[in-house]
Amino acid sequence: MNIFRRPDYRSDATQFIDQLKTEKPALESEQRKGRELLWDKSLDRAALKSYKEASVPQRPYVYQTNHKQD
Repeated sequence: MNIFRRPDYRSDATQFIDQLKTEKPALESEQRKGRELLWDKSLDRAALKSYKEASVPQRPYVYQTNHKQD
């Protein structure tokens, strides 16, 4: 053991999160359920392909009108 070794630094945020996890052990599983509900979605590849095929290319200047000059 080194006599000059200092104790490991732990920020206030880290201490708060550790305390919160000990008080609420189910917190991480609840977070995972929320993530699955909002973000982890399965994609319908056929529908995605048809959406891409049906898209219309955007004109270079969107607000330009199609006036014919004679």
